[in-house]
Amino acid sequence: MTATIDTLRSRRILLLASNPAVSEQTGWPIGFWWSELTHPYWEFTQHGYEVDIASPDGGPLTADSWSDPRDESGYSAEDLITLGFVTSAKHAALVEKTPPLADVRIEDYDAVLAIGGQAPMYTFASDERVHALLASCYEAGKITAVLCHGTAALLRTRLSNGDLLVKGKTWTGFANSEEDYADAFVGQRIQPFRIEDEARALPDTNFVVAGRFRPHAVRDGLLITGQQQYSGSATAQLVIQALGQ
Repeated sequence: MTATIDTLRSRRILLLASNPAVSEQTGWPIGFWWSELTHPYWEFTQHGYEVDIASPDGGPLTADSWSDPRDESGYSAEDLITLGFVTSAKHAALVEKTPPLADVRIEDYDAVLAIGGQAPMYTFASDERVHALLASCYEAGKITAVLCHGTAALLRTRLSNGDLLVKGKTWTGFANSEEDYADAFVGQRIQPFRIEDEARALPDTNFVVAGRFRPHAVRDGLLITGQQQYSGSATAQLVIQALGQ
């Protein structure tokens, strides 16, 4: 029996992470959040998927410092999955030279997961390249997943018929209660806007959140979304479940 191309092709998932940016609110250097990359990476590779990491512009990526278990803040000190990733030269190299979206062929992947951190509020929210990737993935009938502040992209991602991708969908993203906590923790407003506020202002969509900083992921058809940085594994598990159906 002759194998089809699909059965010969490796099962692959694309992780899309933000290029570095500077917050216009705080002046801080910002980037992606480590656990939102490493926890899904672990889940996917443990289930036999090959994982590629890309970014809109390509090149080296920088994580938000508090997401690094080695950071002196100790904020993520218990994140042993990330600690293993960042201390492995082989794995750390995956974010040192990422391909740009211009070099990505959506047909090479079974699913896409766009992750968060603080930078996507500036680098995903209005980037038509990111919107086009998510829309083309969705319209190709592939699992389209977005996590945490990466869901800022869904506020403006439109399909070829002009509808928002989230029209008629139930989805989640970083919650106001979590923004309140983060703002109080640092003593100032961090984000330029709030995803929950913007999402609830959209017509014909159902934005939902769970408890503050509790793992929470939602699947509605081809769209899978995760609430925040503690939802990476839950989001990845829904992707794996969907791909197995």
